[in-house]
Parts: sequence; structure tokens; C-alpha cells
Amino acid sequence: MNEYEIIVRPHISEKSTEAAAQGQYAFVVNNAATKIDIKNAVEKIFNVKVLSVNTMRYDGKKRTRNSASGAKVGYTPKWKKAIVRIDTDPKTLEYTVNGQKKTKKFKSVIEDYGFTQ
Repeated sequence: MNEYEIIVRPHISEKSTEAAAQGQYAFVVNNAATKIDIKNAVEKIFNVKVLSVNTMRYDGKKRTRNSASGAKVGYTPKWKKAIVRIDTDPKTLEYTVNGQKKTKKFKSVIEDYGFTQ
């Protein structure tokens, strides 16, 4: 799985909007994704430093619909949510490659999340 298959979409609600001010972002992720996969995907897509990842699975809700032959019972799809906490005061990372000094700067917020703070 590549990182764009791991992160399905941001999960935007009142609670997740308030938590974004403290550096916690909620995402709907692939059911097969692990915490390490989610961390690497968020770091690569949004160029931020991830401190922790918490995941939770949700079962599908029961739905019924009426038809001419009687009531049909089905379920909505199962899904997985990840709460990602990022570093709001990241340090610049310095490293050397083939004797050359390089630096990497991380962002302190995710701008492409779906709302503005």
C-alpha cells in the first residue's frame, strides 16, 4: 500500500476541529493499515513530525430497508479511525549525505486538512 491508499480522508467533526488546535488530527484510514504505516504516510504526505498514533475500529451500523418482498437487513461498511498527534514545535533535523550537510524542516500544522484555524 502506498501512503495515499492508507489515508482515506480526514475525519472532520466538532471534536476533531477543536483537537486540531492542540496538534491532534483525525483521519479515516485503511482497515489493514498499522500504526507505523499511518505514521509514515502522514509524515510523507504532510511533511510533519508525528509523535503518536492512536487507532480505533468501528463496526458497520445495521440498516434496514423495505421492499416489495419484505424488509432487507444490511450493514454499513466497517471503518478505522486514526488520531495522529504531531509536533507543534518541531526542531530542524540536520544530517550528512556523502559529506554534505543537509537540513530538513517540518511543518507545525497540517494546512490541507479541510478547514482553516
